[in-house]
Amino acid sequence: MRLNKSERKDDTQIYVDPIEAKMLATDTTDTSPLSQSALQQLTAWNATQRDYPQDTCIPQLVALQAAATPDAVALVMGTQVLSYNELNQRANQLAHYLQSLGVGPNVLVGLCVERSLDMVVGLLGILKAGGAYVPLDVTYPSDRIAFMLADAQVPVLISQQDVVTHLSVQAAKVICLDSATTELAQQSVTEPISAVTAHDLAYVIYTSGSTGRPKGTQITHSGLLNLLYWHQRAFAVTAKDRATQVSSPAFDATGWELWPYLTVGASVYLPDEDTRVTPTLLRDWLVHNSINISFLPTVLAESIMTLEWPAPTSLRFLLTGADTLHHFPPSSLPFALINNYGPTEATVVATSGRVFPLADSNNTAGVLPIGRPIDNAQIYILNEEMQPVPIGETGELYIGGAGVARGYLNRPELTKERFIQHPFSSDPNARLYKTGDLSRYLPDGQIVFMGRSDYQIKIRGFRIEPDEIIAVLNEHQAVQTSVVVAREDRADEKQLVAYIVPTADINVSASPTPDAHKGRPYMSASALQDMLAERLPTYMIPTTFVLLDSLPITPNGKVDRTALPVPDEFNTLHDEVVSEPSTPIEEQLVSLVASLLGLAKVGIDDNFFMLGGHSLLGTQLIVRIAETFGVTMTLRTLFDAPTVRELSYEIEELIIAKVDAMSDDEVQHLLG
Repeated sequence: MRLNKSERKDDTQIYVDPIEAKMLATDTTDTSPLSQSALQQLTAWNATQRDYPQDTCIPQLVALQAAATPDAVALVMGTQVLSYNELNQRANQLAHYLQSLGVGPNVLVGLCVERSLDMVVGLLGILKAGGAYVPLDVTYPSDRIAFMLADAQVPVLISQQDVVTHLSVQAAKVICLDSATTELAQQSVTEPISAVTAHDLAYVIYTSGSTGRPKGTQITHSGLLNLLYWHQRAFAVTAKDRATQVSSPAFDATGWELWPYLTVGASVYLPDEDTRVTPTLLRDWLVHNSINISFLPTVLAESIMTLEWPAPTSLRFLLTGADTLHHFPPSSLPFALINNYGPTEATVVATSGRVFPLADSNNTAGVLPIGRPIDNAQIYILNEEMQPVPIGETGELYIGGAGVARGYLNRPELTKERFIQHPFSSDPNARLYKTGDLSRYLPDGQIVFMGRSDYQIKIRGFRIEPDEIIAVLNEHQAVQTSVVVAREDRADEKQLVAYIVPTADINVSASPTPDAHKGRPYMSASALQDMLAERLPTYMIPTTFVLLDSLPITPNGKVDRTALPVPDEFNTLHDEVVSEPSTPIEEQLVSLVASLLGLAKVGIDDNFFMLGGHSLLGTQLIVRIAETFGVTMTLRTLFDAPTVRELSYEIEELIIAKVDAMSDDEVQHLLG
C-alpha cells in the first residue's frame, strides 16, 4: 500500500497512513471507537514503507551471484553438492528447454518431485524460462494432483520417473529430470532471455478450498522480491551464511527457504526425510553442518526447542510459523526464536517478531505474539463495520501492501470476496486480503493471533477447509449429512473429527460378512477413511467418526459446533472387526501404538496415520520400538508399513538379520 506523504514545518518528511487521513477527514467524535492518540499509534505501527528493487527478478539475481562466485557452494544434500555455477547452468538448460515448449511469462509449469537438488533446479529453471511454478506434493492422491494440473492448465509438468508413474497426466508434456538428461544436456548453458517483470506471476500455490476443491493462489515476483529483501535485511543474511530447506515443495515456505539465500551467495542445506522430522536427528544435523538460519514448522520448532543445545552454536535464528505457537522458548536456548505469521495469500510472511523467554521479557500477560508487519506490509484489525478496533480488543485481521496476492486462479467470485477494495487507500487498485483470522494489538504494537472467525482449521501447518472434507464425505451412500471440526482433547494435539448423521437404513453391524448387511448401506471407520484417501491428502482425513441422530442446530439454523459431543466409546464409529494380535511382537506393538496415540484399542490392520499419527509421533514410535525390540528403523519404514501387521513383519526381519550377524557366543549370551 502506498503511503501519503505530508510535511512538518521543520521540513522533516513523515508518512501518514491513509486510514488516518480518511478517518480524520470526517467527524468521528461519536462513531469512532478510537481516540486520536490511539489512531496515531496504529498509524505509526503500519508505517513500514521501504524501497526495494523491482527491476531485477530472482533468476537474474541468482545468475549475477553465479557469475560473481561460481565455485561457491549453493546446495548440499548428503554427499551431493552443487556449486553456484553448476546450479545456474543446469537451471539455464532446463529453462531453454521449457522455452522451446512455449513457456514464458505467466505460463504455469507443474513441478511434482521429491525434495532434492533436482527440486531446486526445477524451481529455478521455471523462473528462468519466465514461467511460474505450480508445486505439487508427491504424497497427494493422484486424483487431487490431476485436478490441480487440469485447473492450472499447465502445458508442462516437471517430475521424476518414480513419481510420474503414479500420476494421471493428460494434456501436459512431462519432463522427468532424472531421465531427460540427454535432451537437457543438448541445451545451452547461457542465460535465457526472458521478458518477465515484477508484475508477472512467480508461482501458484494450491490450498484447501471451501467448495470441495483446492484453490490456487497467484503470487507475483514483486511480492516475492519484497519478502526476499525484507528477510535479507531483518536477519543480516550474507554469503557466509548456511541456511536450510526443510519444507515440502508444495508449501509456500519453500521459496522463503531458498531465494533470500541463493540471491546473496549463501549455502542452502537439505536434510534427508528422516532427519527433517526427527527432532534429535535434526538438532544434531543443524549443529554438525554449522547452520546459521533455519525455518521449521511450529510443531517441529516446539519439539526442537525442548532439547539440550551445545553452547555456543552456529545457529543465530530459528524461524517458525504456519501454526499457533504454544510455548515460550527456554532461557537456555542459544539462538533467537522468531515467530512469523502469513497466509499463502500474503506471500508467506506478513508479520514477524522475536519471542523472548517468558522470564526474560516484559510480557506480563503470558501471550505469544506473531510480531509486527514486515516491510511494506500493513495490518488492519477491523470490526464488522470495517473500522479499526481499539488496542487490546479483538477484530478480524486484514493485510495490505506489497505481498498481497493477485487473487485466486480461475476463481473470480472468491477473489472478489476475499481480496476487497482497500477502504482506507486513495489508490483505486489497492486491495486488502480478508484473512478470517481474529487478532488484537498488544500495547507495544505486537499482534496476537486469537483464532478464526470462520471454521477453517490449521493442523501441523496445513490449512484445511472442512467443507472440502464434508463434500467428499457426503458422497458416501450411507452418509446423510456431516460436519468436520478440529478437537484438542489432548494438550497441543489437534485431531480431525467427523460427525455423521447416517441415512435412515444405515447398517453398522459388527459382522464382516456382506450377507449381514442385507443390502443396506454400510460403513465403517476404515471404509470411510479409504474413500477419503482416494481424493484427499492424509492430513485432511479425520481420525475419528462420531455417529449422531442429528446435527445440533443454533436458533439461526446453523450447525452448533459448541454442542457437538466429545467422542467416546459409545458414539464413535468403529471398524466391523478389529483384528487382534496373534504374535508376541504384534501384542507389544499394539500396546505401544495405543499408548502413544491415547487409544483404548488398536487393531493390527489399523493404519498408524489414519489413527491420528503423524511424523513427530512416528518418530516417538520408532524410539519406543528401538527400546522394546532392540532394532533400529527409519521413519520411511513406518510410512511404507503403517499397520501393526506390516510393521511387526519388518521388526521380525530386522531381528533375524541381527541374530544372523551374531557370533555363536553372542547368541548364547542373548538366550541367557
